[in-house]
Amino acid sequence: MSVTSSTIEAASAVQPRVARILCTDLAGLRAQALGLAEAAGLRPTFHALQPHFPWSRLSPSLWPRPLAAVQQEAITPPFGDVLIGAGGAAARVCAALRSPALPAVIIQHPRMALSKFDLVLAARHDGISGPNVIVTRTALHRVTPARLNAERAIWTPVFAALPRPLVAVLIGGSNGRYRLETDFAARLAEQLAGLIKSGQAGIMLTPSRRTAPAVIEILRGRLAPLGAYIWDMQGDNPYFGMLACADAIIATADSVSMVSEAVATAVPVYLLRLPGRSARIGAFMDALVADGRVRDFTGRLGMWPVEPMDDTPMAGFELRRRLGFE
Repeated sequence: MSVTSSTIEAASAVQPRVARILCTDLAGLRAQALGLAEAAGLRPTFHALQPHFPWSRLSPSLWPRPLAAVQQEAITPPFGDVLIGAGGAAARVCAALRSPALPAVIIQHPRMALSKFDLVLAARHDGISGPNVIVTRTALHRVTPARLNAERAIWTPVFAALPRPLVAVLIGGSNGRYRLETDFAARLAEQLAGLIKSGQAGIMLTPSRRTAPAVIEILRGRLAPLGAYIWDMQGDNPYFGMLACADAIIATADSVSMVSEAVATAVPVYLLRLPGRSARIGAFMDALVADGRVRDFTGRLGMWPVEPMDDTPMAGFELRRRLGFE
């Protein structure tokens, strides 16, 4: 059976269900959990997990009593029909809350016994399998055709003056595995400036909360005078509008979630590889290159035929089917 939004909507209209979303309040985790719930036709209620001291300083794998390690608001009933967690802290909490009447679904490798969950949503680079494991090629997300259409209608007038092809540049930032510093920003700024000056592309660029101010200033200082759109982190966030309006996307390769959202569109995606190393994230990016869905950016822009890569609808359908929510 092909999985479409109408398939899920029909099922959820017959039997609406509520999902308690649990994760630490990180954008990537939140987007994955909400995206899964929405794809399954569930009504999500989000509750951020906030660990108490001293547990906030320790890995969740070291919490002897997970329900005592977090503020109680997030774990106060009623919980709804299903728990959906994302990340390590949520794995410990959801496993502790799970009961025969309250199934628990965890997103990402939980780093504990898979049998403690009714369903585990794992990306292929996590390298796990089992009867209760659903494997996806990318991270789950909230990028849907309907959302892209709605955002395109809003943002097309904003970007109308920019030259075509229109390239969305998605900038992450340094984390525990990769570094995005001023020297990299300066080289990237020159490459993007070359695309603009040669008439190869119009540029719209958005930083993230992790992007260092000095990096933003380098990019803005070089590109804004050439007519590029650089989001100033004020007002409405153009991120989904950029995905919707782009003819191509260039994204830093430090975030599985951001690249997963980019490849859910119908346009070519280029990766900006940052200094540093993560075996898990690197394997994810390399697999997308092998699939032909993305290419590494070397300063030149080309187009090639692509199809959206999006396993979130399948994951939502499988959640309903396996938990008996049909």
